[in-house]
This record gives sequence, C-alpha cells and structure tokens, in this order.
Amino acid sequence: MASLSRFSLPALVLLVFFLHSEASDAPCLAMAGTCQDDHEPCEGSFITGHCSGGSHRRCCVAPSVIDIGDGVKIYPRDSWGAREPKQFQLFQKPASLFFIHHTAGHSCHDFDTCVTALKGIQNFHMDTRGWDDIGYSFLVGQDGQIYEGRGWDHVGAHTLHYNTRGYAASFMGNYMTHPPNNASLNAAKKLIEYGVSKGFVSSTYHLYGHRDVSATACPGDALYPIIQTWPHYSHVKP
Repeated sequence: MASLSRFSLPALVLLVFFLHSEASDAPCLAMAGTCQDDHEPCEGSFITGHCSGGSHRRCCVAPSVIDIGDGVKIYPRDSWGAREPKQFQLFQKPASLFFIHHTAGHSCHDFDTCVTALKGIQNFHMDTRGWDDIGYSFLVGQDGQIYEGRGWDHVGAHTLHYNTRGYAASFMGNYMTHPPNNASLNAAKKLIEYGVSKGFVSSTYHLYGHRDVSATACPGDALYPIIQTWPHYSHVKP
C-alpha cells in the first residue's frame, strides 16, 4: 500500500471522508438499502440513522411484501403510500383480542383501487377525525389481500376501550346487505393465523365483531354471522 505521506493534505481529507462515509453507510448497505437525500423519490421507505452525511441523507429500502400463504400477502404501508403517523404508541404483544370491522365505504377489487381507498380512509381519519394515523391495524381488500394500517407494533384507534388489548382488521366495503367474497374472508383468517404463529396474537385470543363491544352496526349484518363461525369467536363480552 502506498505511504500516506505521498498524498497531499486535500487528498488525505477526501480519502478519510470517503472511508468514513463508506463505514457510516454500512448499516444501510447491510439492509440492501441505498443512502440518498430524502428529497429524492424512494420506491420503498426511508429509515433514519443508517447513513452518513447529515439528517437529510437517509436509507431507502424496498417495501417488503409478506407472503402468509394461500396466495395471501400483507402489503406494508410503504407499498400503498401511507402518510407518516403524527405520533404513535407501541403495542404490548401478544394481543388477547381481535376485532373485525368493515369500513362501510367503497370496496376494492385490485391493488390500485385498494390504494385509492386506503389513502381516502387515512386522510379521513387523520384530517377529519384528527387521529394520529389510519385507525385500523390492517385492512382487507376484495382482491384477497391484506394491507397494513397501524400494523402489529402500534396501538390502533378502532375499538373504544380495547385498542391497547387487541388488533382490528377492517374489510374495505359495506357489508350490511351482502357478505365479502371468499378470497377476502380467507385472507382475514390467514392474517389472524399468521399473527398467532409469530406471537403477535395470543394462542388463546378471543375474536369479536365491532358491534359486540360498541353501539354500531359494524361489521355489517351480512358479515357478522360469518365471523361468529370462526375459531375463537366469543359470545362473552371482554
């Protein structure tokens, strides 16, 4: 290796800066991410503290879609362009309760229309209701896929008095007069099974419809009797 004495002072400064930057970017590189200015577009999500070069230089990592079996995938917030929460509270796992809702709005049957629905729901929850984020833990599309809301790690705003004890999956659409399709029903059940397998949901959890604990028609007259046939459904109020 050439002696450092052969380099001029400016060259040495640049060399040290380069080596320091490479070392400081290592955490991002280890995640298969790319360090870049956070004003530049990122197809996934930005992670802070994994890159050198100041607070605006952040690690861009691709969204990680989770395959939970039977053709069902969980699409993370990044994939549908979720807004950042205003603030959040960490959820103390495992959950002992799981709630089923419907959004009572439009249904969606493919990724693009589900993304439009998700953004509309999040904007309504944050801008009109003044919540910190979209209320539900997860949302279910008629495309048979799951979309991350607040996810497993954050306390939701879905079921008054029970948000710190349970998660909620909400079927996108109104199911007062007709039930969700079989693909979406299967997806919701797979989500719960996945949560149990990962330790996010207790193996002795109790399942409820929103109307079981609140004065509401949710999750709809057509969906409610279906979930009453699912494993762990409880007729006893928590």
